[in-house]
Amino acid sequence: MQTPAKEVQPAADAPAPPHVKWKVDQLKSSYVNFANANSTQEEVVLNFGMHNNWDRMAAEVAIELTHRIVMSPFAAKRLSELLAKLVQHYEGRYGALK
Repeated sequence: MQTPAKEVQPAADAPAPPHVKWKVDQLKSSYVNFANANSTQEEVVLNFGMHNNWDRMAAEVAIELTHRIVMSPFAAKRLSELLAKLVQHYEGRYGALK
């Protein structure tokens, strides 16, 4: 007979996570409808911008890149997990995205 697994409880003397205070005095908001990503072993690069050409038959499409975010692969993984949870929560409220 198998015994049920025990829940792991945090140690009573474990430090509480720090309180995060968001400093927004330098925060800038931008709208983008295009994103591109690439990486090396040391960093992940995310490029964001605007795609303004709605002519689907155009031979060339110009995308104005406006923001570049460079981060470690570890930070990129945390961002990936955060975005996956955000989309899952969104779809739970509003329905599946296609």
